Parts: sequence; structure tokens; C-alpha cells
Amino acid sequence: MQRIRLRYTKRGRLRFTSHRDFQRAFERALRRAEVPMAYSAGFTPHPKVSYANAAPTGTGSEAEYLEIALTAPRDPERLRVLLDESLPTGLDVVEAVEARVPGLADRLTASVWELRLDGVDPAEAARAVAAFNAAETVEVQRLTKNGMRTFDARPAVVGLESAPMHDSAADGPNDQPCAILRLVVRHVTPAVRPDDVLSGLRAVADLAPPVPAAVTRLAQGLFDEETGTVTDPLAPDREADMAAPADSVGAASAAAAKAPA
Repeated sequence: MQRIRLRYTKRGRLRFTSHRDFQRAFERALRRAEVPMAYSAGFTPHPKVSYANAAPTGTGSEAEYLEIALTAPRDPERLRVLLDESLPTGLDVVEAVEARVPGLADRLTASVWELRLDGVDPAEAARAVAAFNAAETVEVQRLTKNGMRTFDARPAVVGLESAPMHDSAADGPNDQPCAILRLVVRHVTPAVRPDDVLSGLRAVADLAPPVPAAVTRLAQGLFDEETGTVTDPLAPDREADMAAPADSVGAASAAAAKAPA
């Protein structure tokens, strides 16, 4: 059984799709692309697809991950192209590698987020960020299925800073201020999401954007304590693939090339 790991995006209007919406769209794409999927056993077999740490509904993402299990080998790049063509624009499959090292989910320990705050002066945002970073605790509230929950959002945040304006952030009215924040947050329990950090900024510095923030996940992976960066979770699979014996790689590639799309 071959396992393929995919990185996909949620862009534009498609950021408003729920995880369940994406699951349905992806399973339709698997059928359109005639992917030889492995299925679970039992009375209601379903394709063996493992989703990892999906972004909340309403947020964009450049770094969503999943893994699929196949009954016949396929070339990862060819499979990526077929699936990308079978999905709507905005749900884009941008990378595919063969799973060589176990534990993809274990490599997703932190995320990098960009928060665009339209109508907020960058200087005001910088003051709020400084207040947040200086705070020892930042208590926020979130409504859950068990009622309102209060928790400290500060320990999960390992990086929060004002970022320079870039071209994509300058597509609004020229006379309106806009602040861009860069957030690095650990994946902890309870999960601390970008909207929790925004609630924290309001709590410690009274920062309240006049319109909802545009939030995009830029990356997720292992958090490197020494450099303070989030590493690529697919890198170990690429490295293992390159280190594999040439004859075994060649045989697998040949089998994948001969297999129908």
C-alpha cells in the first residue's frame, strides 16, 4: 500500500468552506481523478484519508495537510496535478510526496498566521502587540458546546509582531489604515486560535478592529526552539526519498508510470 501526503490551500472565497465541505469536495476529486483508493473495512467503507489539524472555517491557509492510502502505486506529482484539476479554484493541491517517515500529525506542532486588520493604524497595532507580549497572562473567553470557557492564551503564543505592509495587503481603499500582524502559536490543548489572540489584544490593549480580521495560515510544522521558526513537515519524507536506494526508487517510479491515471 502506497501512502501519499498532500499540501493544499484554502484561498479567496473558499476560505469559508468548512472542513466537512472540503472532505466532500476532496472525495469527489478522488473519484474524478480515478485514484485507486484504499477503503476501510466494515458496513460503511470510506476512503482512507487522514486529515491533520484543519484550519477553522473562515480562515485562509497556504499549509493544510492530508494523507491518502492507495492500492496501486502512483507518481506523486502526476497525482497532484490530477487532483488539483479536479478541485475548485481556491482549493489547490500544491505539493505531494510519498510518505517515507511515519508521524505526519506529530510534526504539526505550531502554526504561522498572518492577521490583516483593516481600519487599524499600524502604530496602534504595534502598541497592542507590545502590551500582549509584556503580559504574563492573557485570559480570554470562548463559547464551547459546554458553555463559556475561560483560559490563558499567552503561553501558546511564541511570536507576535507587527509585519510590514505587502502588496496583497494594499488592495483596499488607499485612505484606510491597515495593520498586518504575524503570529506563531503552538498547538496546545485547549487550542489557541487567531481569534483568541485578537480577543487577547482587545483585553490587554483595547484593540478592536472595525471589521473582522482577514486571517491566513502561512505555515505549520515542527517548532524549532533554537531558531524560533516553523519547519516544513514534508521535508523528512523528501530527504528519506532522496536517500532511498536508486534501484528501489526507480522500480517504484516505473510502476507508477505504467499504472493508469
